[in-house]
Amino acid sequence: MAAQLDLLVSIGDLIELPHQGDRKGRQIYLAPPSFVEKALGRYLLLGVRPNGAPLVNESLGAGIEYEGHTRSLKLDAQLAPARLRAAGLHEIPLDHWLKRPKTDQAAAVVTVMRQRLDGAGESGEVGGLKIIDTAASVLYYRGRWRQLASSDSGDFVARRSQAYGADLWCFVRVEHGVPRALVDLPVDDLAAAGCDEAWRTQAAIDALAGTPQVMYIRPAPGASGDRCLDLFSPVPGWAKRYLELVGIPVPQARGALVSYRVPMSAIGQVRAFFTDMLWMHVREEGGVA
Repeated sequence: MAAQLDLLVSIGDLIELPHQGDRKGRQIYLAPPSFVEKALGRYLLLGVRPNGAPLVNESLGAGIEYEGHTRSLKLDAQLAPARLRAAGLHEIPLDHWLKRPKTDQAAAVVTVMRQRLDGAGESGEVGGLKIIDTAASVLYYRGRWRQLASSDSGDFVARRSQAYGADLWCFVRVEHGVPRALVDLPVDDLAAAGCDEAWRTQAAIDALAGTPQVMYIRPAPGASGDRCLDLFSPVPGWAKRYLELVGIPVPQARGALVSYRVPMSAIGQVRAFFTDMLWMHVREEGGVA
């Protein structure tokens, strides 16, 4: 259930927002009926109407294609926007829907985060703190999380406990196992999930450490011409939305955190996206990209 909920939030059928301006509390809302142009004449349908009402009328609904948790329509590109708007759907520009940050160097992302720690006050005691161990393998995300050790010094992506609700995401400076400064995430966009900034920051840290996160590309079973992408680390919501645009989730390969099926024609742009935005190392079956 939680995995399905995450997929609906990532694509935009549901919206996760701070609760009444409180960055520590978040609620999930129904997204308004909307559409995004995936490609010329092909449209991704988003949103939920209250009380189980259909998203579009019968004439449009008959043409909806369902793949996993996504809904798409193929329509005449000249007529489609007007027809979809007449059905009560709001058009979302692709860049607005993706909400991706600007392309930047890994060093610049880490520098900005460390400057925030420089300006933070003394953190004091931090309850229930767990960090991502940069020295642990990028191929096993869950195994990277651990408690602080007395030998730890440096800046870490972390989570800390709170009295109610899920643990909070943060970036913390540690000296000999003692937290000295802390910044809660998100910082750039308070409407975003804290994990989005955390996971991009960790990807930058890994790249600078010489152990970038990995994407593995392999032939898709039973789908001639398609490829499967295996990811071993979680990616921010905007990267998930990009994957929803070009492919669909499939049962993950052994050892992978998530897997997507993507047309061969999109592989080049997918590779560029993840190397530019998350500094990943891409491996292809039969060779290394």
